Amino acid sequence: MFHIYCPHCCEYREEEEFHPKGQAHIPRPIEPEACSDEEWGNYLYFRKNPRGLHHELWVHNAGCRKFFTITRDTVTYEIKEVYKIGEKPAVVTSEKSAQ
Repeated sequence: MFHIYCPHCCEYREEEEFHPKGQAHIPRPIEPEACSDEEWGNYLYFRKNPRGLHHELWVHNAGCRKFFTITRDTVTYEIKEVYKIGEKPAVVTSEKSAQ
């Protein structure tokens, strides 16, 4: 078990209070109704799961219930940074979708 810092509560809590929600920084299509079924399906369901550094969306479901982003190494589980939605990451990954 490891501890995660919640940027909204401003404290470290046990991992069990949080829930991962997948890849972060995925831009929503500007005109969803103009997307093909394949494009919309790719947006909804297909996510990267790289080995190494990865930006992930998490929610503090047993606390403040707010979403935030973690940059984590998927090999070592080391958390490199935690930041609120809308903020830019300080640690850059090789993902093309990180902005």
